[in-house]
This record gives sequence, structure tokens and C-alpha cells, in this order.
Amino acid sequence: RPKSSIRAASKSTDLTCPFAGSCKVNKAQRRHCPACRLQKCLEAGMKKEMILSAEALAARRAKQAQRRAQQAPAQLSKAQQELVQTLLGAHTRHVGTMFDQFVQFRPPAHLFTHHQRLPITVPVLPLLMHFAEVNTFMVQQVIKFTKDLPLFRSLPMEDQISLLKGAAVEICHIALNTTFCLQTQNFFCGPLRYTLEDGVHAGFQEEFLELLFRFHATLRRLQLQEPEYVLMAAMALFSPDRPGVTQREEIDRLQEVMALTLHGYIKGQPPRPGDRYGSLGAWRLRQGRKRGKH
Repeated sequence: RPKSSIRAASKSTDLTCPFAGSCKVNKAQRRHCPACRLQKCLEAGMKKEMILSAEALAARRAKQAQRRAQQAPAQLSKAQQELVQTLLGAHTRHVGTMFDQFVQFRPPAHLFTHHQRLPITVPVLPLLMHFAEVNTFMVQQVIKFTKDLPLFRSLPMEDQISLLKGAAVEICHIALNTTFCLQTQNFFCGPLRYTLEDGVHAGFQEEFLELLFRFHATLRRLQLQEPEYVLMAAMALFSPDRPGVTQREEIDRLQEVMALTLHGYIKGQPPRPGDRYGSLGAWRLRQGRKRGKH
């Protein structure tokens, strides 16, 4: 046995063999006599000072158990699984495919991916009108998405309106992030490609667009899966801090349900390179639990 091995024997106990040290120590019987096992380890070169005390051994075992618990995949409850399926179904019907439909809203020719990108010289108005129609369409699809959620429909109409007013743009950008390409820093929506320069040409402030593109790059690096996107969208939707809401406690409870489901889903995923879940957890703490509940 290597000299640096740490044995799980107690320093405070004088181990004695009832058979005068004549026990056979092998793989099958190594636990029958701790005294003979310890003596054999010492003869093999194990250092006596490396033997753990009872307290140190208990602390090490507790730490190992905690590590195993953290590494063990968490299982979503049946209710949480049904919630995820409801969100995914509504997302697929109304949000997941809306980007392929942008081409229906009179896009200028230079937006097509097969078009050679040159310095933009097209008139501003067609591009601005395209952006306006696309944004209106996205908000309409987000409304349809929320109306497909029983938990949302259970709220009073005035609260539904307040929540949608506050969350519609956020949900649009969470969904739009799935089209963002880190390599090119462009959005690819069906046959169309959108760049930061397109937004500047349409009249948006470049400083604002740079911050927006930085946000999308950061979020995209998390390599989120579709359930994570829809749960983030649901957390943005059920925000009790929106102006005008009346049932804040109920909305806070619903957001807590979304946050815990997202947490459970993340814990159930296999490890991935980098600290993507740490970053997502930080986002959840900042965005989802503004009032101190985690």
C-alpha cells in the first residue's frame, strides 16, 4: 500500500486482535479484524500519522456524502414535468417557429443570407417598416403563448395585461436568443440575417444596440436548452414587481414555481464544460427573485 494512504482507523482506539495477530488479511476477509488489517498496512509502508481521527473521519464522510448529493441528478416531480411540457407545447405552437415567418413581412433584399452584404445604401423606410411589422408579429405570438398557459389564464384580466406589458419584450428577446450566432454576431431568422448595422441604419442608437448584442452573446454562451429558455420566459412573465398587478402574492408564488422547476431541471442535467449553470444561476437570482426569495 502507498505510504501516503490515509486509513479509516481511529487514533484514539487501541486495536487488539483476539487471535494473537494470526488473522488472515485478504480481499474477502480484510474487514474481519481491524487490528491485523492495520498492522498489515503499517508493514506495507503506510505512515501512522496519516491515520484519521474519529472526528476527521466523520467530517470526511460527511463531505463525501454532500458531494455525492450535489452530483446526483435531481428528478423533477410529476407536477414540474407537466409544467415543462405545457410550456414547451405552447412555445412550439406560437414562438418556436415564428422566426421563419419574418420573411413574410416585406424584408429588404439585403437581409437575405444569399445576398452579398455591402455597405447599406437601401432607403431607411422599408427597413424600418419591416422591423415594425416583425416586432408587432412577435408580440402577438408571445400573447398567444401566454394565453395557452392555464396558470396565466387563471389570473384576473387586469393582471394578465400588466404582466404582458412588462414581459412581452423580455420574452421576445429570450426567444430571439435562439437565433443568435456567436461566431458572426448576427441573428439568423429563416432565410434572413440581421446585423447590428441594420439596426443602426434603421435609426436605433448604436450604444443601445451594442449593449443588446452583448446581452445576447452572454446568454447564448450558456448553451441553454429549450426547456431552460421557456422556463426563463415564464419567470419573466410571472414577475410580481410589474406596475399595476393586484395579486402580487399569487404571482410571486407562480414565479417561485417556475424558478424551482428551472433549478430542478438544471440539477438534473449532466455536467457541461465551463460554468454555464453558475452563470444561469446568477441570472436567475438577479432576474427571478428580486424580493429576496431564492
